[in-house]
Amino acid sequence: MRPLVAERRYQPAAPVRAARPVAAQPAQASQRRDPAQAPVRRDPAPTRAAYRMQRLWLTPLFRVLVRVGVPAFSIALVGLLWLGNDARRAALVAQVDEWRESVENRPEFRVDVVQITGASPSLDAAIRDMLALKLPLSSFDIDLEAARAKVATLDAVESVSIKVGGQGALEVAITERLPVLVWRRGEELDLLDKTGRRVAKILTRSDRPDLPVIAGEGANLAAAEALEIVAAAGPVLPRLRGLVRMGERRWDLVLDRNQRILLPAHEPVRALERLLALDKAEDLMNRDILTLDLRNQQRPTLRLAPAALRDMRRAMGIVTVENDL
Repeated sequence: MRPLVAERRYQPAAPVRAARPVAAQPAQASQRRDPAQAPVRRDPAPTRAAYRMQRLWLTPLFRVLVRVGVPAFSIALVGLLWLGNDARRAALVAQVDEWRESVENRPEFRVDVVQITGASPSLDAAIRDMLALKLPLSSFDIDLEAARAKVATLDAVESVSIKVGGQGALEVAITERLPVLVWRRGEELDLLDKTGRRVAKILTRSDRPDLPVIAGEGANLAAAEALEIVAAAGPVLPRLRGLVRMGERRWDLVLDRNQRILLPAHEPVRALERLLALDKAEDLMNRDILTLDLRNQQRPTLRLAPAALRDMRRAMGIVTVENDL
């Protein structure tokens, strides 16, 4: 008999897996790696030069210089180099002159006539002679400021404005001084305005018989006061021959029949008004009086004519040699 043996069940063998390659181990595991073979890490911080450049670019002035200054400098440099040649520079000047003349000679810029407003015929002729413009003329060839200053030197011109108007006209607007007095200086006669400014010269008194006459040194400087006296002398104005400035401080009022009224230096109009009020009441000015001295308003003085003086002395019983004659 066979001996009893325990049965062994068949079990398939486990599949054999491929062996993974094992990395080669260094000979000495404890030995450190070589720094030259280690990977290099990049520093994110900028360099000093890059940092300064970035800070400089953030400056507004630097950006303007780079964006505008550099191109402008380059263009200017090229232009200077190009203009450094005499022939090219002369050609450029000639071309600019040709363009300028073509524009200035256009019909819309041409002046064909001078229009003067606000001036009398004599002043109009004087202004035209002074300007002496050879028309037609380009408006660019007329110096308006110089022409205005030249016309303003005329005594009869108070103010002037000159401009180039439409339809080829040079417009001259004049404010003329109005003569209100005749100033006698020896043999010369000058017309004065209300401020005492000379307006023109006349040859004879008959040229302006409508204006009162003043005379004496410095009479033109007191023209305003003379006009006030003339305005106050209404009742005797038909007899008025003129006013004489005495010592450059006061006036004498000269009437016909050789009568003279000596006005004070202060408040002459008021003194004249008092005299005219007395004349209205007593008919003083129609008497045989040569001089009325009002310089001392507290004590007016009368000077009689020789015939009136003799009659007064006879009436008073005063016997003199003149009375006997």
